[in-house]
Amino acid sequence: MLLPDNGMASRPDTDVPDFARDVRPLLSDRCFSCHGPDEEHREADLRLDRRDALVSADREPPVVVPNDADSSLLMERVTSADPDLRMPPPDSGKTLTESEIDILRRWIDSGARMAEHWAFVPPRRHPTPSVRRTDWPLNWIDAFVLAGLERRGLNPSPDADPVTLVRRLHFDLTGLPPDPNVVEQFAADPTEQAWEELVDRLLTSDACAERLTMYWLDLVRYADTVGYHGDQDHSISPWRDWVIDAFASNMPFDRFTQEQLAGDLLPDADIDQIIASGYNRLLQTSHEGGVQPKEYLAIYAADRIRNLSAVWMGATVGCAQCHDHKFDPYTMRDFYSLVAFFADLDEDQHFRDGSNALPTKREPEITVLSRRERRRLAELKAQLADADDDETKMRLQAQIDALQKSARRTMISRAKQPRVIRILPRGNWMDDSGPVVEPAIPEFLGRLAPVTGNRLTRLDLARWLTDAEHGYGLFTARVFANRFWYLLFGQGLSVSLDDFGGQGSPPDHPELLDRLALEFVDSGWNVRALLKQIVLSRTWRQSSEWTGDLLRIDPDNRLLARQSSWRLPAEMIRDNALAVSGLLNRAVGGPSVRPYQPAGYYRHLNFPKRTYHADTDERQWRRGVYVHWQRQFLHPMLKAFDAPSREECTAQRPRSNTPLAALTLLNDPTFVEAARAFAARILTECRSSDAADRVQFAFRIALNRPADDFEVRRLTDLLGRMQRRYAADADGARAVITVGLSEPPNGIDPPELAAWTAVSRVLLNLDELLTRS
Repeated sequence: MLLPDNGMASRPDTDVPDFARDVRPLLSDRCFSCHGPDEEHREADLRLDRRDALVSADREPPVVVPNDADSSLLMERVTSADPDLRMPPPDSGKTLTESEIDILRRWIDSGARMAEHWAFVPPRRHPTPSVRRTDWPLNWIDAFVLAGLERRGLNPSPDADPVTLVRRLHFDLTGLPPDPNVVEQFAADPTEQAWEELVDRLLTSDACAERLTMYWLDLVRYADTVGYHGDQDHSISPWRDWVIDAFASNMPFDRFTQEQLAGDLLPDADIDQIIASGYNRLLQTSHEGGVQPKEYLAIYAADRIRNLSAVWMGATVGCAQCHDHKFDPYTMRDFYSLVAFFADLDEDQHFRDGSNALPTKREPEITVLSRRERRRLAELKAQLADADDDETKMRLQAQIDALQKSARRTMISRAKQPRVIRILPRGNWMDDSGPVVEPAIPEFLGRLAPVTGNRLTRLDLARWLTDAEHGYGLFTARVFANRFWYLLFGQGLSVSLDDFGGQGSPPDHPELLDRLALEFVDSGWNVRALLKQIVLSRTWRQSSEWTGDLLRIDPDNRLLARQSSWRLPAEMIRDNALAVSGLLNRAVGGPSVRPYQPAGYYRHLNFPKRTYHADTDERQWRRGVYVHWQRQFLHPMLKAFDAPSREECTAQRPRSNTPLAALTLLNDPTFVEAARAFAARILTECRSSDAADRVQFAFRIALNRPADDFEVRRLTDLLGRMQRRYAADADGARAVITVGLSEPPNGIDPPELAAWTAVSRVLLNLDELLTRS
């Protein structure tokens, strides 16, 4: 049985199109830009997003005559051969296929029933469905998925093997490969108890916090530079450390939200909550000498609302900056009313005292130690108080001095008298003729009263976004349940991770998504609990291998009859190579780091001119989440593997496959050095001097499996050729083994180390090493 044209998978085929799944996406994509919510630009005074307008008797013939497609103006226009009458108009660049026209016809003939857009209907608890194959589900997630498969006469895929499961779990939860001993221990005893213990251990690790932070930084467009004009550095890395600590402590997501949007407004706000409020300062700013403050405050406001709505609401409210939204019920008043929540931010000082210095000044800023640094400082001071001898005290005092000296500047939010916010006609910052607006939530979502005082604040907004009983909380929960599913399956239940509006895709399994959202809220917004439920499911544990039938029926895996496989994100590719090589520096937190980068890459950066200086110590091998993020000139390795510039919210990264990526893996000094360090590890840690045994050791470390006969034969052949080459080329061997900062171990013959480096480079370039499967 083939899927419907739109790929929807949660229900069987039917003669009656589902409005939310089949009809509304067509009308939204082809019609709403001219006949939708935007009243000012609506053509022919015709609105197609409301049923009362569709069936109104004020038009002759009516746009839609329920149960009679042939008498409906809509069908007359979409089937007309006259280009002056045909809809969509030929010059719009949009068309309807015959199958899509048939969907509209069948929908009208079945009564033209309409429903509110799915994303504006609160999640509701659907009962766990009954299934015939009762031995397969391990939890309620599996029941929802299996019920959908059984309706289509399909079976789920078998479980992945234990080695694949452990590798998958480590990459999904920590972004790092597993230790071979962990893999072998589970493979020897793959019980449910052992699996749950492993899941719990990874979820509570700092590595898991760093992996979740990596995704959060994409969403909120975190970077180490201002973005515009000179793209100068700015001070914000302590905020990134706060995010890591928040995930490491499993901070409830509602509190996580409130501290970022309004940490400075919380009663008796502590230093960590003040640091958290730096979220409001992450946007791009300009430090150009002739900048117009009024213009850029309008630009900043639009940037902020685009991010707020995309991150927490799964909405594109930014599209209502210049006119009412074309596809969703957001108005210009809604847009500027949201802007007004942030009118109290002190964010214009850089217009007066910002500079081309590195880092530039973006007051208000404070000098801080991170939570971990403060904890370590307290430990050192306690040890100093208990120390007896002068030498111990002098050691300890030096550590205290060094730690205090390492305090960093970070931008924060600070409230002042709110500036006046007006609706800007056509988004024009020079036009002050629009009405003044006060803070308010979008009108169609209700009304919000301030908790204290007469004016709504950022704290009121943050609480509304996570208020599941009276606010937007259930909708926010659904947005993030979908994104956490994406992190564990490679795509969301709705593939539109940042747009749940009319131009987005409805979920393939809406009942499952609703249940996930409600479970998230009921758990107390517990991120770990939600992730754990998913990875304990049998749905997540399925093999990602394709079969002929599944390839034909469901090439995009919308039915969830298997797991998915995908290339790792950029930072994880780098982390993986460093981990396998033994170089990875697992220190948590601290300033951004600068890995090797091509000379002259910053030559076009001005104000000021600058030269990139790579770190020359163990910071070189820190995790990718700590890499300096230059918005205009993103590190070439990150760029080659599709990392975003973080100018806007990125909820889902693209995955390209280009020669540049392969060349990066072969030639980037980080990967060359990792290959050399891996070669040294093979030569020093493998107990056998036999080449085949050493290949097997390398496969165990890199891929957690034995090499097959073909792989052993090819790699030992390569080794032999390289040994002969470097035995005759001592200078070439030295050039290979001296790349990078790490020192080769003493006592290893340079030609032998260079030869094994060539073998290691092959392993670090294997698709299997770069792929989560």
